[in-house]
Amino acid sequence: MSERFDFTGDELAPAYRAAVDAIEAGDLVVMPTDTVYGLAADAFKADAVQRLLDAKGRGRDMPPPVLISVVESLDALATDIPDNGRKLCEEFWPGPLTVICHAQTSLMWDLGETQGTVALRVPDHENTRELLSRTGPLAVSSANKSGQPAALDVYDAEEQLGESVAVYLDGGEATGGQPSTIVDLTGDTPRVVRVGALTVDQLRAVVPDVAADSDEPPAAETPTEDKPADETPAEDKPADEKPAEDKPLVDESAEDKPAGVEATGEAVVASKEDDTKTDPDVRPADRGHDS
Repeated sequence: MSERFDFTGDELAPAYRAAVDAIEAGDLVVMPTDTVYGLAADAFKADAVQRLLDAKGRGRDMPPPVLISVVESLDALATDIPDNGRKLCEEFWPGPLTVICHAQTSLMWDLGETQGTVALRVPDHENTRELLSRTGPLAVSSANKSGQPAALDVYDAEEQLGESVAVYLDGGEATGGQPSTIVDLTGDTPRVVRVGALTVDQLRAVVPDVAADSDEPPAAETPTEDKPADETPAEDKPADEKPAEDKPLVDESAEDKPAGVEATGEAVVASKEDDTKTDPDVRPADRGHDS
């Protein structure tokens, strides 16, 4: 049976304890972020990630992004990060920026059809970052059924997801209301995959050579299906997330959103270090982790 906890104020111990217990058990948690409410699962438990996808009614072709607690964890989960991409992370994290990177090959997880990439974000929500420091990286997608608007409060999330979620954390109404902006860092030049809370101009103020689809000349018009009018907040597209058309999300986005190399399809999970680890967001793959 689902439980709901207050995630505001100073008395947060019961909420943290319940959320950590649920994540360790492979269950799902709904939590607030700086953009929209997110649906979270242990990123290193393949069955928990699949449970997240099933709850949303989403396939493995739309893998969720991964939320981390500190920018310093970027190199633990991603590799070959260009200097201009690192600049964006240092400037806009914590905040509504999701970056798609090449995933570290030493991390054995199964987020879906990621094609060797992972989408990462540090949310600008103090209580949620504290939770992430206790759980380690979480696969997080927007807290809604696929095709429905992302939840902006815990009650909307609960109405959509019901008993598929073990713990709901009530942080009040989400103040952002827009999904994160997604930037692909897997190429030579950072490319905007989805414009969200951050504009292209804001990104270019830090890295002038950021590319965007709007830079390309319009193609000849051909008949296409109409897009739904209500696309904001887009599907997490983060907890952020919907994968880019040219590359799948490895992380999503994901909540908030992302894309890279062909996935193996093998579901493998990594272990967590004990409480004495120095990096709260890294869990090595050399110890078996129950899935």
